[in-house]
Amino acid sequence: MKKNQWFLMMLSAVLLVLAACGDDSGDEQESSGESGDAAGGEDWIENVTLLTGGEAGVYFPLGVAMADIIDSSLDNVSATGVSSGASVSNAEQLNNGEAQLALVQNDIAFYGAEGSNMFSEVLDNYSGVFTIYPETVQLVTLADSGIESVADLEGKRVAIGDMGSGTEANANQIIEAHGMTVDDIDAQYLDFADASTNLQDGNVDAAFVTAGTPTGAIQELSASADVRIVSFDEDAMDSLMEEYTYYTKQDIPADAYDNFDSTASTVAVQAMLIASNDIPEDQMYEMTKAIFDNLDQMANAHVRGEELSLDTAEEGMSIDLHPGVQRYYDEQ
Repeated sequence: MKKNQWFLMMLSAVLLVLAACGDDSGDEQESSGESGDAAGGEDWIENVTLLTGGEAGVYFPLGVAMADIIDSSLDNVSATGVSSGASVSNAEQLNNGEAQLALVQNDIAFYGAEGSNMFSEVLDNYSGVFTIYPETVQLVTLADSGIESVADLEGKRVAIGDMGSGTEANANQIIEAHGMTVDDIDAQYLDFADASTNLQDGNVDAAFVTAGTPTGAIQELSASADVRIVSFDEDAMDSLMEEYTYYTKQDIPADAYDNFDSTASTVAVQAMLIASNDIPEDQMYEMTKAIFDNLDQMANAHVRGEELSLDTAEEGMSIDLHPGVQRYYDEQ
């Protein structure tokens, strides 16, 4: 009898230990679940890539600043801003799942969503976040080049942006609005930095640059050479804006760059941030909130960062907003 009692006591002790271990395992699972909740849920994307543009443009410093804000503000999310080919390729890469966020022009975002112009198919895997600032289409040349109008580009070596960039699309549309085609020029597919270097070295005669002013590549060029920003023909601009409704007229003031002493009449689109539809709503809400909670960092990254605000975030928005972004705006 005593042996049976001893056996039962030992069995009870073992069962109590096993139960305790089971409770600990449950606590660990619960703790793990709480960690997931703190990060926004198990479906949050941990590694976020933000596509910018060439390092000499405005997209790069602003995109890196946004990524740094997200990286430092959200637990268990690592964000990186990377140099890229800009608008057209950014939209395509984002749509294909190669990145999660991207800076693009509002006209390019619209064309992608519609599957029109330079896009042969609809890009349906991205949504809007916010617009930031006007991106001015600048046709820059050296002051002694003899190029004073778009018509003067005929037969000249002209940098029209990276292949697949928003700048290339703008250059083609502007040249066509002036009664020419890209076949009438010697087109060079160069990013902003390479275009500036080649202008200075005499390897190209002019360059299209679509970016916020002042643009780093043009600033560097104007610091060492007299430059001219070529004005577009008024009738051509009217025709352009009639066909492509996202263009607006924009004047570049005489003090925009060093060694530049005349106002130029040109056109502009809007720079905007787009987001992959694969980003969960809660995560996109928190990333949007983080950026607007740290607008001082955006302003410090580039003077154009000062223009990002809640008041103007939806101006020129050419596509539907991401649900997480829409919820954030609705709460403001």
